[in-house]
Amino acid sequence: MSFPNDRKYMSSHEWAQVEGDLVVVGVSAYAQESLGDVIHIDLPSVGAQVQAGSAVAEIESVKAVSDIYTPVSGAVVAVNDGLEDSPELVNSDPHGAAWLFKVRAADLSELDGLLDADAYAAHVAAGGH
Repeated sequence: MSFPNDRKYMSSHEWAQVEGDLVVVGVSAYAQESLGDVIHIDLPSVGAQVQAGSAVAEIESVKAVSDIYTPVSGAVVAVNDGLEDSPELVNSDPHGAAWLFKVRAADLSELDGLLDADAYAAHVAAGGH
């Protein structure tokens, strides 16, 4: 399993990709594989203020309901409305079309403590917990 090098990863299996002062957040291929078939996603509201490390969304699969954490503090400026009708996109394109939400980051340096793709791959290989 490979992970794109153009983003950072949380040990809880979210990814963060910087686009200017926005941070796009999604779940990794490892997370979607562990979850199984995704059937519903509860995304944060646009305008919501979020704090780095806090649970801001939920993803439901045939196996479980899991929290989604934000890697940065700031305001949610967009959510992927397409996932409401097609949550299975998380299974087919977790690093692309299935981004979850975008945050206007208060401080991009909050991403400094996240894992790069190689470190995240090592984390997953060690059991991913």
